[in-house]
Amino acid sequence: MAGRHTTKGSSGEFSEGAIVVHPSSVVHSGAELSPGVVIGPYCTVGEHVKIGVGTRLISHVVLDGHTTLGANNTIYPFTTIGMAPQDLKYQGEPARTIIGSGNTIRESVTIHRGTQGGGMETVLGDNNLLMAYCHVAHDCRIGSRVIMANSANLAGHITIEDGAIIGGLSGIHQFVRIGRLAMVGGMSGVPKDVPPFVWASGNRAFLYGLNHEGLRRNHVSAESVSLLKKAYQILFRTGLPMSEAVARVHSTLPMTPEIEHLVSFVESSERGVLTAPRESGGGASPEISS
Repeated sequence: MAGRHTTKGSSGEFSEGAIVVHPSSVVHSGAELSPGVVIGPYCTVGEHVKIGVGTRLISHVVLDGHTTLGANNTIYPFTTIGMAPQDLKYQGEPARTIIGSGNTIRESVTIHRGTQGGGMETVLGDNNLLMAYCHVAHDCRIGSRVIMANSANLAGHITIEDGAIIGGLSGIHQFVRIGRLAMVGGMSGVPKDVPPFVWASGNRAFLYGLNHEGLRRNHVSAESVSLLKKAYQILFRTGLPMSEAVARVHSTLPMTPEIEHLVSFVESSERGVLTAPRESGGGASPEISS
């Protein structure tokens, strides 16, 4: 709420209606705070920041730049959002950071603003969980219901679709896409796109079958899973050139929404997609424990 006047309550905090700002925090007069916002101790909120209804900054949080947060987010200590990117080409352009609603962003997460070369926006959707020490670089676009485990790191210009899970200590290469309901195992290095609905893992990641647990949790029908398994076999285990494999999927399988999304993702890949490891034929899938 720009230009607001706050008063000191009996608890020692400054408040205006449902807005609560701890006296040790610094909130620029140009920042916009919605009802129900709670800003705990030692936070810094910049001039161009907008914070939605019910969002809480626990303590020691820094919000900078042209940053917008939706409703009912919880931001834990030592997190920074909207700071300048770690990109030598960045020249101070007024790029944005847009955070949706219902997100939980744990300790020491860093989310950097966009750049001129990447669309000027870093975007995080709704109901995501970013565990401690995660990094989201400039111009990333993260969907909704994504989980990033501790110390998962995204380079610039990465897209993560809805419902994907990124294991802890993983590193994702710039411009890579992670498909819907895909899972990346912990400590993985991901240099190429991870198709939707699959499991990828490894120091230089390979595909190890479908993410069956993720499909089950998201109520994908048994019939659809069976068709996805057939599509996976054709696309990633026959050894066919990808254009031929895609043509075979089109000619032999019904284009259910899941199959259509999988094929569209593969066809639109610019970096190329991960494949199954040759030495095992991609047949063995590691245990999925989450």
